[in-house]
Amino acid sequence: MFKPLPAFIGLRYAGAQRNEENSAGLVSFISGLSMIGLILGVALMIVVMSVMNGFDRELRERILGIMPHATLYNASPDMDWTQVRDRVAAIPGITAAAEVWQVNGLARNGLEVTPLLVQGVNPQTIVNVSTIGEFLQPDSFAALTSDPAEPGIILGQGIADKLEIAVGEQLSVIVPQNGTSETAGRTSAQLAGFRVVDIFHSGTALDHSLALVDWAQAKSLAGGAGGAGVQMRMQDMLGSFAVFRQVMGQMPEQGYYGSDWTGTHGNLYQAIQMSRNLVSLLVFLIIAIAAFNVVSTLVMVVIDKHGDIAILRTMGASTREILLTFVSQGALVGLIGVLVGGILGVIGSLLVTDAVSGLESLFGIQFLKSDVYPVDYLPSELQWGDVALVVGAGFLLSLIATLYPALQASRVQPAAALRQDF
Repeated sequence: MFKPLPAFIGLRYAGAQRNEENSAGLVSFISGLSMIGLILGVALMIVVMSVMNGFDRELRERILGIMPHATLYNASPDMDWTQVRDRVAAIPGITAAAEVWQVNGLARNGLEVTPLLVQGVNPQTIVNVSTIGEFLQPDSFAALTSDPAEPGIILGQGIADKLEIAVGEQLSVIVPQNGTSETAGRTSAQLAGFRVVDIFHSGTALDHSLALVDWAQAKSLAGGAGGAGVQMRMQDMLGSFAVFRQVMGQMPEQGYYGSDWTGTHGNLYQAIQMSRNLVSLLVFLIIAIAAFNVVSTLVMVVIDKHGDIAILRTMGASTREILLTFVSQGALVGLIGVLVGGILGVIGSLLVTDAVSGLESLFGIQFLKSDVYPVDYLPSELQWGDVALVVGAGFLLSLIATLYPALQASRVQPAAALRQDF
């Protein structure tokens, strides 16, 4: 006896449409809604994961590209920091080291005042541990010391905007000093004038806090206080804490202290990872809900096709063939949903950065600001492993969702179904 293939019948049911019965049209409508929900869920999941990958990449490559992986200080500033730098650079796991002198101060231009972190750098070594040079003009470091009577300073874009200052203009830097025995504990301040030689825009929160001057100028601003140290770049960023402890243990002198990037930006990294996991879970639940909508679709198909199922059973169709018939219908809905959703998700991931930038330009607003968020734009990094995971998980959930209605269809008794049909 001729037996139609179960997959063929399942595909026929998926697109069934009978004008004389509204039930068939309703089934197809609900099936379409299930497919649309699955498409949107898969596409949204891929875009969200790409955006989270983008934030993770910007933290690793942009923020931690400019800032060091670890910084080693000493309570005594009177040290040969060049020798300390060379000693640190020779330790296994350290790829580069550079001396730095950090001073917390205030920048003033007219009536505008803003706090900033002043870093005194050596132009020959800072480029080995930081990518800050990528955001500067080629001669910016040289301009820091081009005029001894008027030292230069490099500002972040956020600082320059707050101070309403441009390249070539003058500003004052004020650094509070600890009281001495002569001042009976009263605080004083070190004041110095600088000429802005460059303004960098990295698109990160560093634009609102970081300023660069020459090493000697930072030492003068510190006024004999501490703040000198050595910045390090490491081979394994995630293993920086263990390497930093090794560095501390190999220093012969006393009084060393410091921290790695997990102490300064670790909370940001953890926040990104937590947000990624939570948002991914929520969107995954959306996919699960869309996939399990296939259950309601197939249940209605089973109810609507009782008579057809009974006829197939009388023609000799086995329980297994009836089961595969409805599994194939659910698989079709799931396959189309995840494939179309995957394609839309890939396109969305590639275009989301430009799309958000275009909306910002169109409406004259900025959705992300680097003084609040890690970066001032929406990053995205598409990873094909994520696409495969989302598409595979969505299709698997669709298949699981078909099992219950398919089992119900395989248990239809021909005599009872035909009696109800007639």
